[in-house]
Amino acid sequence: MIKRTALVAAICCSSMFAAKAQELKPYGALPTQAQLDWQNMEYYMFIHFGPNTFTDKEWGHGDEDPKVFNPTQLDARQWARTAKQAGMKGIIITAKHHDGFCLWPSEYSTHTVRESSWKNGKGDVLAELSAACKEYGLKFGVYLSPWDRNHPKYGTEEYNDIFAKTLTEVHTKYGDVFEQWFDGANGEGPNGKKQVYNWPLFHNTVYKYHPNAIIFSDNGPGCRWIGNEQGFAGTTNWSTLNGDEFYPGKGGIEKPLNEGQEDGKNWIPGEADVSIRPGWFFSPSTNDKVKTTQQLLDIYYGSVGRNANLLLNVPVDRRGLIHANDSTRLMEFRKILDATFKTNVALRMRTTATSTRISKEISPIHLTDGNPGTYWAPVDGVKQPSILLSNYKPVEFNRIVLREYLALGQRVKSFKVEVLEGKTFKTVAEGTTIGHKRIFVLPNINTRQVRVTILDAKATPIISEIELYKAPEVLAEPFISRSKDGKVSITCPSPDPQLRFTLDGSEPTALSPVYTQAFAFPAGGEVKAKAFINNGAKASSTVSATYDVAPAKWKVIGSSDEVRGFEAEKAIDGDPATLWLTNWKETNKKYPHEIQVDLGEALVLKGFTYLPRKENNGSGNIEAYEFYISNDGQNWGKPVSEGHFANIKNNPIKQTIRFNNPFTARFIKLVAVQPVHENEHWAGINELGVITR
Repeated sequence: MIKRTALVAAICCSSMFAAKAQELKPYGALPTQAQLDWQNMEYYMFIHFGPNTFTDKEWGHGDEDPKVFNPTQLDARQWARTAKQAGMKGIIITAKHHDGFCLWPSEYSTHTVRESSWKNGKGDVLAELSAACKEYGLKFGVYLSPWDRNHPKYGTEEYNDIFAKTLTEVHTKYGDVFEQWFDGANGEGPNGKKQVYNWPLFHNTVYKYHPNAIIFSDNGPGCRWIGNEQGFAGTTNWSTLNGDEFYPGKGGIEKPLNEGQEDGKNWIPGEADVSIRPGWFFSPSTNDKVKTTQQLLDIYYGSVGRNANLLLNVPVDRRGLIHANDSTRLMEFRKILDATFKTNVALRMRTTATSTRISKEISPIHLTDGNPGTYWAPVDGVKQPSILLSNYKPVEFNRIVLREYLALGQRVKSFKVEVLEGKTFKTVAEGTTIGHKRIFVLPNINTRQVRVTILDAKATPIISEIELYKAPEVLAEPFISRSKDGKVSITCPSPDPQLRFTLDGSEPTALSPVYTQAFAFPAGGEVKAKAFINNGAKASSTVSATYDVAPAKWKVIGSSDEVRGFEAEKAIDGDPATLWLTNWKETNKKYPHEIQVDLGEALVLKGFTYLPRKENNGSGNIEAYEFYISNDGQNWGKPVSEGHFANIKNNPIKQTIRFNNPFTARFIKLVAVQPVHENEHWAGINELGVITR
């Protein structure tokens, strides 16, 4: 008996020693609990709202009359209700944008809601929104821009203290703040000076009142910008970064921000910000340009599905409400996401691994238990283990979700996913980083076995979940285009859809006209289209396109030197995919550059449009411009409009410039005064248009 007891004791000691030897150790930079909680939010709302909403500008100049801000139907509860119904977990609002206008009655500014017409100066947007977020169980966040184009002290040493006091107001009056949003914008103030920001002071002020707040900026420290405003993280996306190598507003850092840094010493995960409309603030001209459900799905898989959080901007309109077009699309998007991730077929599959630690807490069964707080890991030194999911009957899926257990660090460098076809395995997905979530969109797969193999890792890989889902088929949206001669075409990639359209602004229904061939639409207007199948039983989202006068009669009468294949005529050919580009091969072709166009007839011009380049990092895009008109093509006079295209570097969308007064003219000239990228000496235009409607 004594010998048996001693043997049992020896075995227990041996097991305890083995378990201790198998203890998982943290690796590299680690997240705080606040950062883990933040990443679990995944998807939340951005709201851009202020004077720009009423002036149709992206970046206000700070000289607008505050009385222009008058949202007579403002309902923050509608915003919160919409966010909640859309499946979002919080709201971040532009409490103060670059124009300096404060959405609360700040005692440190005279450019606030107190000076506005709204509620006779007695309103407080932040108070209403924070209360609404609390009512609907949402987290509340704020964006305060340190750039202030209105404050007279901006550009002086005193201003940093003023801004810190402004932060203190917001962080002491409106309850808990889950995220403080800063960007890198740093332009001139009303005195023509720029400010040297005291970031340590700003961060310390936030942390003094909200120590667990996530501070967003180009280098965090809580989370980082993803390097673009299109909502897409890199296919490789590390949550780590050397924060001291970057600062808000530093140029040329888009790639490391998009992908993170593999051996970064700070945990600074990515946040992908994007607007549901082309611009950040509401504009009536973009009511027909709300992103389609397919575009939102692509963004979701390119952000949440690539180890980043998704911050989707939904701008409030001039009434103070989220527009019906935006809220409808959000609900359509939520419906598809719910249907997609409703049933995880991996939950009923048997899970084994080629290597596993000796521990109840670390087991392959945790990979399919539906609990991201549990995990599996191989023994130390094994960096290429395989995990096998098996089922006695084939399972069908077209989405796979992988998760790492990030509390102990991000580790996986590459992996592949295979499925059994007959007697052999076929690779259906492969990638680099995993992180919080990695989602793959796959064709429909029917198999009894799925194998995930870690190909490389920085330390012992720790995987928390493998999930398999069958997403419903989504009917593709139509695509509307118009040729130079004004003929509209409607196409759709879905097989054999029935395309119906309207030209009066109404919603297409199963009774609307059927599209059969291109039709003339030279004077412009709004085209809406929708795809139907099964005799109208199933329909796509509505897409729309708004056109002005077609460039059928237009001719280029003068332009700066171009490169073969990028001729000036391509700037007015009605095709947004073609490009006019001046000569980049000759370094002596300095700015300015220009293009002159004969419209073929005198038109009443109310403004112009400029479509910049999106690919190649916007190479050749114009930042500063002058626009001229003429009736003879010889005498141009002074420009009828001049200035800068706001935020075009980060968000290269169609620029719409409206004149203060209409002009009648036959000839137009656009002069590129300054490029977006300082080191470039060429200019480009994807499409140049005029506004007559």
